[in-house]
Amino acid sequence: MKLFEPKISRRQLVAGATAGALSGIGAARAATSARPRALALIGDRYHNPDYIRVSLDKVFHDMDIAIDYTIDYAGLSAASLKPYQLLLILRDGMIWPAGYSGPDAYTDYEMNLENISDFPAAKSVFWMTEEQGLAIKNFVSNGGGFYPLHNASHISLSSKNYRDVMGGAYFGHPPLRPFQVHATANAHPITAGMKPFIVNDEQHYVDYDKDPRYVILESENLDGLTYEGRGTKSPAGWAYDYGKGRVVFTAVGHTIHAMWNPQYIELQKRSVRWLLRDI
Repeated sequence: MKLFEPKISRRQLVAGATAGALSGIGAARAATSARPRALALIGDRYHNPDYIRVSLDKVFHDMDIAIDYTIDYAGLSAASLKPYQLLLILRDGMIWPAGYSGPDAYTDYEMNLENISDFPAAKSVFWMTEEQGLAIKNFVSNGGGFYPLHNASHISLSSKNYRDVMGGAYFGHPPLRPFQVHATANAHPITAGMKPFIVNDEQHYVDYDKDPRYVILESENLDGLTYEGRGTKSPAGWAYDYGKGRVVFTAVGHTIHAMWNPQYIELQKRSVRWLLRDI
């Protein structure tokens, strides 16, 4: 079955020797600058970092691009970004300093504890500072690629600098339910030849701030289900140049089976290649 047609011609990704057997952030600092390397900030209360790592590994291993993973949101800085050509974020903008009883606040599993009164209600705070937002902004302006996925749009609610480079902000989402993702009328190498596909995922509704011509994906609930007066549709992806760098956002991403939809895998690969100026 052809998922995209016609095929975009592929050029070999920039070649170079691997950095040896080193792993983690230390490897990035030792890696040759001739080979692209990615950093992924992943995981939050509602998004287990393991499923994100497993999901993204499939994409990056297929492309033979080195990627380092971190959950250290506090360590995100201009200095930590220097070894990289690409930054991915798949996590929200909240942390829970006083703790919480479980990862999912909506299930009886955690809500019906015998001693629930012993635990105060969980309270979130925002983690990103404007200095960190500026670090990302400068990283992209100076030629880096930035790929926020799924709930990374939530971080825009807490940082003006981040929102400016990311391009929009999270509004909300209904429970998991099937919806369609399709290309918009705005032609782009990432979506060229794309056919609509269905995922069972969180349909994120987002507010988009930039020129409408850069919106390349739209989500639509084909059963007519709406969310908070926002109708059945929402922007689901955009791509644009920002300074000397580039930004791509795609909204799908709450589960592995959504991340591994064959057409979405191809979209992720094309997004990475476009960010690295390989297409």
